[in-house]
Amino acid sequence: MNQTLKGAPELALEWHQAGRGAALATVVQTWGSAPRRVGAQMVVSGDGHIEGSVSGGCVEGAVMVEAMDAIDSGKGALLEFGVSDGDAFAVGLACGGTIKVLVEPVGAVLSEDVLADLVAARAARKAVAYVAHAETGGGSLTQEGFEDRFRMDRSGVEEDGRFVAIHNPPLRLVVVGAVHIAQALVPMARIAGFDPIIVDPRAAFGSEARFPGEAILDDWPDEAMKKIALDARTALVLLTHDPKLDDPALHIGLKSEAFYIGALGSTRTHAKRVERLAQAGFSEAEIARIHGPIGLNIGAASPAEIGVSILSEMLSVLRTGA
Repeated sequence: MNQTLKGAPELALEWHQAGRGAALATVVQTWGSAPRRVGAQMVVSGDGHIEGSVSGGCVEGAVMVEAMDAIDSGKGALLEFGVSDGDAFAVGLACGGTIKVLVEPVGAVLSEDVLADLVAARAARKAVAYVAHAETGGGSLTQEGFEDRFRMDRSGVEEDGRFVAIHNPPLRLVVVGAVHIAQALVPMARIAGFDPIIVDPRAAFGSEARFPGEAILDDWPDEAMKKIALDARTALVLLTHDPKLDDPALHIGLKSEAFYIGALGSTRTHAKRVERLAQAGFSEAEIARIHGPIGLNIGAASPAEIGVSILSEMLSVLRTGA
C-alpha cells in the first residue's frame, strides 16, 4: 500500500481515457452474510476485462455482462443478487446473502470529471465521499458531513435514498523507535490495514534485517515528521523512552491532525513528559491528546502483548473516538 493507488476508480479512469470504455460496479446494500462489504468495487472494461470484486467470486460474471451492456447503452443499472449458501460456502462463508450492485458507465452516468477529481483526491490522501442516488448513480463528491461514515469507513444508503461511498486514504502508522515492541506491533498493524513507517536514526535499530520489507526512515524524528506529513488517517506511536527522540516528534505530532498519538513510558515518565511539553508552550488540551502510558490496560507484559494493547487502543480511538 505504499505504492501509488491503483484501485477500481483509477483503473476506470485509465480505461475510459484510453478509449476502452469502463464501468464501475459498487456494492450499495447487503443482507445476510454477503461476501463483500458495502462500498466494495470492481471495474469492467468495454473489452471484457475486470479488476476488483463485489462478491468474492459468486456473481462477478453476471456483473461483467451487465456492465458491458451498460457501457454500450450509456445507462446505469441497479442489480440485485442472492448468493446461495453453496456459493457462499465456496468462498469461505457459512451462509449466503443478498447484495445490490450499482453499475455506472464512466462518461455517460459517472462523470469523467467527477471520477478524475476522485482519483486526484485519493492520490492526495484527501478523504472524500461520492454521493449518488442509490438506483440511478451519477453522483458528486463532497468532504462535508457524514462524520460517522468517514470515521467508521462505512459506505451505505441514507434514509433519503442517497448512496454514500466513502473514500478514505489508507491508514498509516508512524513508529518512532525501532525497538522490540515495534517488531511485534508493525506486522500486526499491517495485517489490520495500516501502512507502517518506522523512524529511527540509530542504524543498528532501524535495519532491514529487523524490519524486512518495511519503510524505514533514518532521519531524526522531527525531520521525518516533516517528510511524512501527519494527517487524520495517521497514528503516531513513540517507543524510544528517549526525550531527545520522542519530544521532537511530539512537538510536530501535537500540532497535526493525527488521529492517535501514544507514547511509551510509566506514569512517572509521562508526568515528566507532560511537564516538558507545558514548559515548551503546549496547552493542556494539546498535551491531553497523548495516550500515555500507551495502550489499553490489559495487563500486557511481553513486547507482543504490548503491541496488541497499542493496536487495540489505536483502533478504539479510530472507530469510536474514545
